[in-house]
Amino acid sequence: MRRVLRNMGWLLGGRGVNALLSLLYLALATRSLGLTDFGYFAIIVGLGQAITGLATFQTWQLIVRHGARHGAAGDALGFALALDGISIAAGTIFSAILIWLAPAWIGLPRNLCFIALGFCLVSLLTIRSTPTGILRLHDRYGLAAIAESATPVVRAIGAGLAAWLMPTVTGFLLVWALGELASTSAYWFFAAREERPRLSAIGLRGASFQDGSPWPFVWATNLSGSLSVASRQILLVLVGAIGGPVLAGGFRVAAQLGFGMLKLAQAVSRAIYPELVRSGDEAHGLARRMTWWSGAVGLATVAATALLGQWALGMVAGPAYGFAYVAMVLLAAGAAFEMAAASGEALLIAQGRVSLALFIRMVPAGLALALLPFAIGQAGLAGAAACVLAGSLLAFAGFAGAGRKSREGLPASDCA
Repeated sequence: MRRVLRNMGWLLGGRGVNALLSLLYLALATRSLGLTDFGYFAIIVGLGQAITGLATFQTWQLIVRHGARHGAAGDALGFALALDGISIAAGTIFSAILIWLAPAWIGLPRNLCFIALGFCLVSLLTIRSTPTGILRLHDRYGLAAIAESATPVVRAIGAGLAAWLMPTVTGFLLVWALGELASTSAYWFFAAREERPRLSAIGLRGASFQDGSPWPFVWATNLSGSLSVASRQILLVLVGAIGGPVLAGGFRVAAQLGFGMLKLAQAVSRAIYPELVRSGDEAHGLARRMTWWSGAVGLATVAATALLGQWALGMVAGPAYGFAYVAMVLLAAGAAFEMAAASGEALLIAQGRVSLALFIRMVPAGLALALLPFAIGQAGLAGAAACVLAGSLLAFAGFAGAGRKSREGLPASDCA
């Protein structure tokens, strides 16, 4: 538990820097671009992050799982790097198709398509799941926090320059891309000092895993990660496609402020996962304690968002974004449920029950996306946020139920 809290502290330190600086560059972007252009900016960023999330394999989990059980990452690193190459190639093709069709399905102006494609390609090139896995395997969470902080620092400085010299969608997208490149470079610099991958080991056929074929684990964690992206970035893009750029911009602002707890949820999950792999019989107790702690913090944060959210919107984004208040509170509540669910999901993956974790993610995400057009038609931005909240609540209930049955000794199939 001490190691979990220490590692989570490093993660939260990096997230804290990110959160504070993100308020600065969000304020600069919203006030420099205006409602419509900021909406287009939000759609392009969401599209790039969605494509990257869908294409990326969660190789960090494979590296931690294999390395923790067998003492070194070894073949898992070569396998992970090969998967990263596949992700970049597939994502490039997917990006080109989606951007070519973007004017028809999301109303993106033709003059923004070229920069949108460039941003998507940079997002793919900055996939950093593999170096993240190396640092977490070796408990170098402090170095990971330093590397992660490069993105908000570059964005904050760059946003100030963009607001002064190039206050356009293109200018801010260039800044966002430079931030990702800086962070990925730092991740690889630190990871290579811990464990340098062997070029001869890169490939999909040469991996000799003692636990058998890695493909079931790889596909299940990839799909689970994709569903996590679908509940946020794909949903943001669809909000823009259904409701227009202004609604997409409002969703982005509401998510930036309301999803603060989601960053904490990710920190909990990533800090606790290596310990759950190592803990054996003590894993259930560790996950349960983290769930209660996370739930209490989440509840307090939702209350603070409800009380201070209107003021925060005015201070950060300006009075024009006051319409996003209700959505922000709903998204904060959804993020609180995600935080409470993080330990349960990490426990299932650590136990190798990845298919069950995938199923628990799949049903709520599918329902949220299916209900989105109706919800926006009935309640606008608040309806879109309500879909996210409902999906998070269902996911939390699923992970809580699976964890309870697992403690009672039922087989994994019964939990499904």
